[in-house]
Amino acid sequence: MAEQSKIARRSFFAGLGLVAAAGIAAKLSPKAVTAAVAEPAPEKPAGTGYRMTEHVKKYYRTTTI
Repeated sequence: MAEQSKIARRSFFAGLGLVAAAGIAAKLSPKAVTAAVAEPAPEKPAGTGYRMTEHVKKYYRTTTI
C-alpha cells in the first residue's frame, strides 16, 4: 500500500506543477492578443422603429422626379 500512496503523491505533485506552469504561461502571455479579441461589438439601434437604411434611401431616390 505504501507504493500506491507514493504513485498518487507523485501524480498529485506532477499535476500541481502542470497547473503552476499553465498559470505562469497565462500571466506572461502578451496582452495584445487578448485586447484584439475583446473588441466591442457595434451597438444595435434602440427600438424597432423607422431607420434610414440603404434600401430606404434607394427607394427615395427612385421616387424623385
